[in-house]
Amino acid sequence: MRLGYFLLAASSFVFAQAPAPLPSSGSLTQEQIQQLIRTVADKDIENDKKLTNYTYIEHGVEQKLDGKGTVKSTESKTYEILEIHGEQIRRLIAKDDKPLSAKDAAKEEEKIQKIIDKEKNESDEDRRKRQEKQDKEIEENRKFEKEVADAYNFTLSGIDQLDGRDTYVIDAIPRPGFQPHVKDANLLPKFKFRAWIDKEEMQWSKLDIEAVDTVSFGLFLARLHKGTRIVIEQTRVNDEVWLPKHVALKIDVRIALLKELAANLDFNYRDYKKFRTGVKILPMTQTPSQP
Repeated sequence: MRLGYFLLAASSFVFAQAPAPLPSSGSLTQEQIQQLIRTVADKDIENDKKLTNYTYIEHGVEQKLDGKGTVKSTESKTYEILEIHGEQIRRLIAKDDKPLSAKDAAKEEEKIQKIIDKEKNESDEDRRKRQEKQDKEIEENRKFEKEVADAYNFTLSGIDQLDGRDTYVIDAIPRPGFQPHVKDANLLPKFKFRAWIDKEEMQWSKLDIEAVDTVSFGLFLARLHKGTRIVIEQTRVNDEVWLPKHVALKIDVRIALLKELAANLDFNYRDYKKFRTGVKILPMTQTPSQP
């Protein structure tokens, strides 16, 4: 979903050349902050390449709300997240904190094995087309990111600590008169955000994003209401990569102009492990001979 990408890619900003050193305290000019976020983009792109080497667990809780904001129902799901040939794979391993039944677990394994077998048996031509598609998506995302620096006015709000690490705290508000040049960039003025950028790594570690206007998708079949909010946090793992730590969403959306959906979503991530490409994906009931 393009909005979902923005909520993460708003962190990426603009791909550009390495900047001059920034002051450790005090104020930053608009140009210096733009220079900073361009560096963050460069770092984020490099970080994305390392994500394929890791697998981790996602535990998500969904609370559906009624019109008064009271919780109607609560559901949780736990996934194992991994990447196979550049495609993110989500293996469901538990519902409401209970392991899947043998039947449901087998369905998950069958789904993943089909993906593995499809890519294992693909022809050179199909592999080339798949790679071209992935490259095209990366390039489109990069062009979208470039619009972020033009779409916002940035302010250094201070220097804060997250997980014992110093971060720049950057506020971004939509810039009046912004003219988008790429697909979906017209959504940018609908959001404002605050970003925490790690001073040592020049990598974003937290984002707090809020819709400041109604956002429409799919020829107005879905509308995300003003006030929808998402908070995203990352953590440094093995001194080499930044991986998701926590995501919290407060959603208020109308679907097909009829159904209202309000929900609180909360995702926590754990058990980060180096993933070796080429290993066989075993069912959850099997145990590999080596870690």
